[in-house]
Parts: sequence; structure tokens; C-alpha cells
Amino acid sequence: MWWKAEAPELSRIGERVSTLYVDQALVEREGNGIRLLMAGERVDVPATMIASLLLGPGTKVTHGAMRLLADSGTSVCWVGENGVRMYAHGVSNAQTSRYLVRQAQLVSDRRRRLEVARAMYAMRFPGEDVSRLTMQQLRGREGARVRRAYRLHSTRTGVPWHGRRYVPGKPHAAGDDVNRLLSAINSCLYSVCHAAVVGLGASPALGFIHTGSAISFVLDIADLYKATTSIPLAFDLAAEGVSDERTARVRFRDLVLEQRLMPTVVADIRRLLLGDEEPLDGDAEAEQVMLWDPDGDVAAGRSYGGPETAASVTGTADWSVWDEP
Repeated sequence: MWWKAEAPELSRIGERVSTLYVDQALVEREGNGIRLLMAGERVDVPATMIASLLLGPGTKVTHGAMRLLADSGTSVCWVGENGVRMYAHGVSNAQTSRYLVRQAQLVSDRRRRLEVARAMYAMRFPGEDVSRLTMQQLRGREGARVRRAYRLHSTRTGVPWHGRRYVPGKPHAAGDDVNRLLSAINSCLYSVCHAAVVGLGASPALGFIHTGSAISFVLDIADLYKATTSIPLAFDLAAEGVSDERTARVRFRDLVLEQRLMPTVVADIRRLLLGDEEPLDGDAEAEQVMLWDPDGDVAAGRSYGGPETAASVTGTADWSVWDEP
């Protein structure tokens, strides 16, 4: 598992290739990498350079490959066809609960949650003061901004735009080519953001703007980048006569590398959750298990049952839990 590898041995999440989608293939281990066997074709991939491996229908994966991916800190997601839905994900390389604890604190406090939500909207309206706007006002301004983006790129590329069409559960079945391309590219964007969220150790479910979904925070983060990634790319592809989802995924992957999107996503998540606190040294802070106390965390691995309280106990750590007297 991930705790077998030292943090310096792993590629930082922000330096990795975004995602790799695989279906109708066998994924096995080959040395220190994974090998994809697809219809007689073999592709070798360095496991430590992938942020997230997306396993689509018809995929088989060996125990050795999963063990290597876990040791490498690569997020493994089981998804629907073309990455439409994510059903489950494997372990990430996060070795600290720092981000998760802070995220839970922020989302559980009405005032602080509103501050984070406003900060997310402020990122979309640079140079404007949104600190006094209500959530309803912010949603209205965001809706207008996205509609302007659609019209702008429709005019720029000459691709007709008649509005967003989306059927829950069947995102690729509704609308014209540009709508289907938007759905395909957005699914890739969600995967990139999901890999960054779980790679840092935050929760995909604890959203500040979205709520009720297992990937609410992923949707929050992805919305920060649609106007500069998926929307213009979908119109560009439609203008070129491209409509297949595979080409859309490949072009999005190239865009992610060109814009260095993954480092941007990681930095934005850190800033939103940690504020002005010092960033972690790399993505995986050394694991430090503590015991919670109302007056401040105390060291684990010690006996608190008698006069030897201050003495460290050798051997197996005492994984005690706090109990209110």
C-alpha cells in the first residue's frame, strides 16, 4: 500500500500526466510499470507518472498491477463507458489528514463555508469584489458568465449554439455534436480534478457550492476551469468536424499538459483549504498519528494509564482513542 513508499520517491501529483482511460484491456504489471494489452497491442506505462488510471468496461487488472499502482500513489477509478460515471476509486498517495480535517471544518461552519464559496466565485471574476454578494446573486452572475462563454466561442468558431443539452445518466446521448463533445471533455476534466482532490487527501464529497453528490467538491473545482478548457476545446473540435469521444479525450489530455492544468488545480485546492498556511513539502506530508485532546493534540504511541504517562512505550504503538471522562 502507499505507506510502503517514502514520499520523496513519488512524483508529486502536480507533476503527473493527468489521466489515462482504458477499456476492453488487460492491465498487468511489467517491472516498475504497468502494461496494457489491448487487441494484440502492448503499451507500457510508467505508473508513477499517472495521476489517475480510469478503468472502463471490459477491463481486467491483475493483483500485481494494483499493488504497484497503490505503492506508486496512483489513483485508480472504476468508471462507466468513456468515463461517464465514476463508480469507485482506489487509494491515493495522501499520507496526512490535514486537508480532509480542514475541509470538514470549513464546510461544517456556515460562515466559513460561505467564505470559501465566495473565494471560488472570486476566482472566476478577477478584479471584482464579490465579498458582499449572496449565494443567489453569485449563482446568477456565474450563469450569465457561462452563457457569455458559449456565445463567445460560438461566434469565434462559427459553430451554431442552441443551448446546453444534457440527460443525466446519458450525457453522450443528448444534443448536437458540440454538446456531446462538452460532455466527453467535462468527464475528463472531472477525472483530473478528482485525481488532484484525492491525491492531496481531501474529500471528493464535501463540496462548498455543490452538495449531495459523492463528487460535490470535484464539481466545485472543475467549474473553475470549464470556461478556459472544455468549452473552447469543444467548439474548436466541432468546428474541425471532430465528433468522436476518443479524439476529444486525447486533445483534452494535450490541453492539460499545455496549460499545466494539474499544478494549477493542486495550487488552487491548497489555497482554498489552507489559506495563508504554509504548503506541505510535496504532496505527501510524513504521517504523524496523534491523539485528539480538547486542549490540543497529544502524541500517540504512549501509555496514558499511569505514572509512566510521559514515557514513550517501545514496541507496537498504542492506538488508543480519546474518551471523555
